[in-house]
Order: sequence, then structure tokens, then C-alpha cells
Amino acid sequence: MAWSESKAWMKGTANQNLYQALLDDATAAPTRNAKRKKVLRPEDMPWEMARQGLLKHLLNEAMNTRMETVDAYMQIIPPGSRSGKHRHLAEECLYVVEGRGYDLHQDCDVEITDTYHWAPQAEVKRYVWEAGDVIYIPPNTIHQHFNASGDRPVRVISAINRIFKASGLNDLEQLEDAPEYDPTVVLTAERVETYLRARTPATR
Repeated sequence: MAWSESKAWMKGTANQNLYQALLDDATAAPTRNAKRKKVLRPEDMPWEMARQGLLKHLLNEAMNTRMETVDAYMQIIPPGSRSGKHRHLAEECLYVVEGRGYDLHQDCDVEITDTYHWAPQAEVKRYVWEAGDVIYIPPNTIHQHFNASGDRPVRVISAINRIFKASGLNDLEQLEDAPEYDPTVVLTAERVETYLRARTPATR
């Protein structure tokens, strides 16, 4: 044979219809997608008492919607409270629907070789925001959201590209839990209302 490596590549007896599986998946996609939701009602959007805070998921890979690339949730931060603190490789944007507050961001030095290492920089940056603003979170930045009002809630909508996860880069690390986090609590609209009525000293 013409190729010197022929003795190597001719080995093996396994057969598997992997390319045909791609064709079959593409053929079945229109029927499959027709069953996936293009419009979600509030009752389709699950609550979550998460380590990051009080969340109502708008779009998520697990929610059987037509959205292929973006995950989004609405986060409610009670008066005077704060979100959890976390860091992820994907960039994120948040639209401030209601309230006022500020973010603390801490950039990280990153090294990706055979392994992945990150180290927080010393400087912590503060960004003030209010309703109508968009908050940008750069990749791999430690961040946390603070409600600066002692009597009004904050609502933000977070959007993040799930392609990072599909590419094997689902690097998400929780560094601090939101004050409200309690894994035994099942969130309902009524339960969220009790958090919104709480009054605490405003943060500065």
C-alpha cells in the first residue's frame, strides 16, 4: 500500500454509523423543534432558590425551548441584600429592570495550558447602576451585585451564552452564597413576596 502507516490504520473492526446519526438528527430536527416552545408564559418559567440568589428562569437548556445558544434568568435581590459571588469563563450581560445598586468586580489572571489556573488580582472595582442600565461582566471576572436600597427590591435579567458549555468550557465557580440561600426552601411567588417586603439598612 502507498502509505507507510497502513499497518496502523488498517487495524480495528469496530463499525458505528456516526455520520448517519448526524444526518438523522438533522432530518428529525424540524419535527423535534415544532414541539419546542417559542413562547413561554410565566407559569412555564421555573423558580429556583439558588446559591446565586432568588431566580426565575426565562430560558434554559433544560426548559425545552427553541433557544439554542442563550440561557437567561431574572434575579430578585431583596432590599439591602446582595447576590451570591461567582466567577465563570463566559461573558455575561445583565439588564437592570428595577432598583438601584452596584457591582463589585475582581479581574483574574488566567493561565490555560494542560491545566487551568486563575488568580484574583488585588484591585476590586465598583460600578454603580440603576434601572435601565446594562451591566457587562467580562470573562472570568469575580462579581457580585448589591441592592443599595433598604426598602425596594432589585430585579435584573441575566443573559449568558451557553456555547461555552457546549465547547467544554463550563467553568463556573461559586465563591459566596446569597444571604437568602437555603436549600430546604422551595420558592413560590408568595415566598418571594416575603423577601421583597423585608426592610434592611441600605448598603453604600
